Amino acid sequence: MADEMFLAMPLQSLVGGSSALENLSGGGRKGGKKDDRIPQWGFNETRDLIRIRAELEKDFTQTKRNKTLWELIAGKMKDRGYRRSADQCKCKWKNLVNRYKGKELSDPENGRQCPFFDELDSIFKARLKNAGSKLLLESDGLIRPKKRTKQQQQQQPHLSDDLDNSDEEEEQEEEDPSGGEDDRAVQKKKRKADKERQRATAEKYRANNMQEVLEEFFQQQQRMEEQWREVFERRDRERRDREAEWRQRMERLEAERRAREHEWWEREEVRRAQDELRSQKREELLTALVMRVAQEP
Repeated sequence: MADEMFLAMPLQSLVGGSSALENLSGGGRKGGKKDDRIPQWGFNETRDLIRIRAELEKDFTQTKRNKTLWELIAGKMKDRGYRRSADQCKCKWKNLVNRYKGKELSDPENGRQCPFFDELDSIFKARLKNAGSKLLLESDGLIRPKKRTKQQQQQQPHLSDDLDNSDEEEEQEEEDPSGGEDDRAVQKKKRKADKERQRATAEKYRANNMQEVLEEFFQQQQRMEEQWREVFERRDRERRDREAEWRQRMERLEAERRAREHEWWEREEVRRAQDELRSQKREELLTALVMRVAQEP
């Protein structure tokens, strides 16, 4: 019901920090006295928190001790003019993640209409895509997987828990001991229910993203094969063109050689005919001279 009221509200009410936006993303935990003193999170403030958290995504995935990172986020928020503690930033992020996973599980298409869904979706898609790409590279033998001890293998989180394990472990480590037993029991039940729902969501999300990674990999292979085919065909055409040009040049040279040879034979025939004519005239002169000498007394 709160989501329907939120979708019906104009954008100005969201930017102004209305109660509907506060109910959507939550500035702190419900049911505690401390929440009453925490100022509401504005639209721009929440957006800046998501951007800062996205910049440190790589650091969060590499370590489980995130207290220092949340203090760094609080410092960056302070640089932008916001007064938020590390615990407030962490609690806000946890609520945003829970809202995101709830929308993704119930109705992914309608969930995209909620504020900050696309920003959170890009963060978690990039996280799962990087994990899936690493598994593909290890399976193809392109990189060598690190050797892990048996204890590390048991403690290594599955891809389906990437969305919630780091935040839940840190939250359990840093939980305020001053809270009442009832609050802790309620929070424990809530975390357990959220964990089951989030694990189912993450399993579905992981399967979809692994399929996207595989499809992108096969499409890339097809594009590479198409490029190689085009290069091969272009080189084959160039080779055939060079061969045709070479044959034409050889034919021209052969025609020129035959023309020169024919011209030489013609000149040789003319010279031979002239030699025969001169020889015949010389014989006639000698015969006439001999006959004249013989007729003299």
